[in-house]
Amino acid sequence: MLEEEKKLLVEYGKKLISTGLTAGTGGNLSLYDPKKQLMAITPSGIDYFEMIEADIVLLNLEGEVIEGNRKPSSEWQMHLINYQMRGDEIRAVVHAHSTFSSILATCRRDLPASNYMIAVAGGDDVRCSKYATFGTEKLAEYAFEAMQDRYACFLANHGLLTCGPTLKEAFSVATEIERLAGLHVGASLLGKPVILDKADMARVHEQFPNYGQ
Repeated sequence: MLEEEKKLLVEYGKKLISTGLTAGTGGNLSLYDPKKQLMAITPSGIDYFEMIEADIVLLNLEGEVIEGNRKPSSEWQMHLINYQMRGDEIRAVVHAHSTFSSILATCRRDLPASNYMIAVAGGDDVRCSKYATFGTEKLAEYAFEAMQDRYACFLANHGLLTCGPTLKEAFSVATEIERLAGLHVGASLLGKPVILDKADMARVHEQFPNYGQ
């Protein structure tokens, strides 16, 4: 089941490493099929360049393994809660340990609108969640809370979480927010970054639906 989703997860797992969004076996990816009400998620602790489609694990919305011989990612609850609560709009979730996002998450800071492209995350900022131990239901709850009305959040002392209607879009949000986090950290070294006000961002959000082809 979900053969195309498995293929995409293997492909994008390699991209997590090649783009520098994570290292080693860190991070995880998932896709959701609303018709079958199944989530496909990367397995726990397997090198992305060794991972094959048979390693992908399928879970239902109750968190039960439906297919696969591997352990699902330890963060499966953090993915599943988004499909349970926002499955009408979200089909993919990306979790990364990207450097600059993790720096802000370690300082437990939100990312404000120091650059207009923050609009890709669906709002005027990227919030940082409260802290909870990795792989716990509490972390899933805190992450979901921080990502309300957004497509990205930071996980306190941990990393970055993004979502979207496709894996390509969720991954694109992750790469862009990591870039913006780097700009914000760099600008902070020179002084206090100038933050775009609500009126500026309102105009950005108004024009953003027409951005691109």
